[in-house]
Amino acid sequence: MRGFYDAIDHGWLRKFVEHRIADKRVLRLIDKWVNAGVIEDGKWLASDIGAPQGGSASPLLANVYLHYVFDRWARQWRLRHAHGDMIIVRFADDIVVGFQYRSDAKQFYEDLAERFAKFSLELHAEKTRLIEFGRFAAENRRRRRLGRPETFTFLGFTHICAKTREGRFALRRKTIAKRVAAKLSEVKDLLRRRRYWSIPEQGEWLGSVVRGHIAYYAVPGNIAAVAAFRKQVTRHWFNALRRRSQRHRLTWERMSRLEAKWLPAARITHPWPNVRFDARTQGRSPVR
Repeated sequence: MRGFYDAIDHGWLRKFVEHRIADKRVLRLIDKWVNAGVIEDGKWLASDIGAPQGGSASPLLANVYLHYVFDRWARQWRLRHAHGDMIIVRFADDIVVGFQYRSDAKQFYEDLAERFAKFSLELHAEKTRLIEFGRFAAENRRRRRLGRPETFTFLGFTHICAKTREGRFALRRKTIAKRVAAKLSEVKDLLRRRRYWSIPEQGEWLGSVVRGHIAYYAVPGNIAAVAAFRKQVTRHWFNALRRRSQRHRLTWERMSRLEAKWLPAARITHPWPNVRFDARTQGRSPVR
């Protein structure tokens, strides 16, 4: 969505909240939150629409808003209009909807734009698109003499139509390259500032950075990217330590020991759903 947090209509938001909450004191508190305004360049600016980004209540209120604007409406649309399988994944204002039939996808796209317009929302033209994705996408596109299936980005991953060694369809998720580059640039800059910290202090900090990266991005098929991130952090650390003195004695052999001691090893932390939850799916994979 284009500028979602800045486009939330206060009138509609209050109606949605009142649908669940009758306590007038809570409603007055929410009114104060959304009408608090913002401070830019030391000046306070009033806000008649939107929810302050960074506000403690904004993510919660935004989810309430989309629950009524999108979630409940999409469920009714699926029951009344969808001719095939349909799946919906929403995280805040990022949404992926999958369809078995292209006709359903086109109709949903048109109806969704109309639905959002009623509540002062707008689809982001550059980020919203219809693509052919799924188990049969590659075969169907090859039959029409088109290229490989398109990819899409969602929640920090690029999703790709891939194959297993046996030739079966497999969903591959790869860390978005820009995200990795930005994080490594940040680590390099912070290492420059913290160059003279003791090695244990640097190791604990870098270990937390790598541990957090692994906790989010270590999914099946992405272990190579996670390992590459860890190795690049080690290189930045190595260069920072060597620059602490012109008469350093740091070798890669010693650096490997520091890496093994302080940086957690790259390993899968999010197995496939059938392993984590013993889940099974039926039917054909939907076409996005």
